[in-house]
Amino acid sequence: MRLEDLDYDLPEGLIAQHPAGRREHSRLLVVERGSGRLHDAHFADLGEWLRAGDRLVLNETRVRPARLRMRRPSGGAVEILFVRPAPNGTWHVLARPAKRAPAGGRIESLDRALELEVLSAGASGEREVRITRGDLEHALREHGEIPLPPYIHRAPESADRERYQTVYARLDGAVASPTAGLHFSHALLEDLARRGVRCSPVVLHVGPGTFRPITSGDPLRHLMDEEWFEVPATAADSLIETRAAGGRIVAVGTTSVRALESACDANGGRLSAASGWTRKFIHPPYRFQAVDALLTNFHLPRTTLLLLVAAFAGEERLRRAYAHAVAARYRFYSYGDAMLVL
Repeated sequence: MRLEDLDYDLPEGLIAQHPAGRREHSRLLVVERGSGRLHDAHFADLGEWLRAGDRLVLNETRVRPARLRMRRPSGGAVEILFVRPAPNGTWHVLARPAKRAPAGGRIESLDRALELEVLSAGASGEREVRITRGDLEHALREHGEIPLPPYIHRAPESADRERYQTVYARLDGAVASPTAGLHFSHALLEDLARRGVRCSPVVLHVGPGTFRPITSGDPLRHLMDEEWFEVPATAADSLIETRAAGGRIVAVGTTSVRALESACDANGGRLSAASGWTRKFIHPPYRFQAVDALLTNFHLPRTTLLLLVAAFAGEERLRRAYAHAVAARYRFYSYGDAMLVL
């Protein structure tokens, strides 16, 4: 697939800045891989497109208020995004503007309760820092902001701390939401359970690379960020039983797909329990080992997310689906509408 194949034109007004009312009020575009048919629906009607015996795979990661406004001792403002801790007690972060956090420098929170020493600097704002004063968890809890994607052109609001979370979010560790799951309410999950559609939890702590565009002329040369995943034994066993009984594994979001496929890779192509760090990059052509249907959002051009969906849906079907979504004025990206590929 060429880089230009990952482009599409998006008219103004289709990038959702807020959720569409209650969670299940989103629209749903259903794509049938077998026939190529497209169906306009509503997310609240998801159960009509699933079957008793199907099983949803839900990513239980929770977004941390990981962005903190800080400053240099001289007063220059700098934003720090705390990406993940390192085994040696330091933190991998992203700094913006990066030039205000040089290696060897120190930065502090606006109330001066937290101080960081910058140990090393990468080329794209990556920094390794050490906490030299204060309590990071307290600082993030009191002053941290939810790191909304850059295409949401407004400051984070207090309500984003919960509405940028799935209702089943449980384990802190992500800096971006697994957004396909934002459409679910507890009531909808209960309705699906009554219809015989069950759920299995996995974890993939979404990193900042989720929104990083592919810049290489050859998309396959793109380097994925490292992210932590876990597929518990109970989840793997339930999914194996689902297929054995004729049900479908329905991955909710690309992160659930990558967790499942990473577990398969760790077990020689067989779905089984696994955990660890993954740089799983899925692109056409690809043979999916543990996914039969995919529920996802509409993704940014030139991203690995779009490549993954193209690998699952088929490139031409995906182009047709996106063209239809634009013409029908579906809402795009994190707070937008959803697409179900069967």
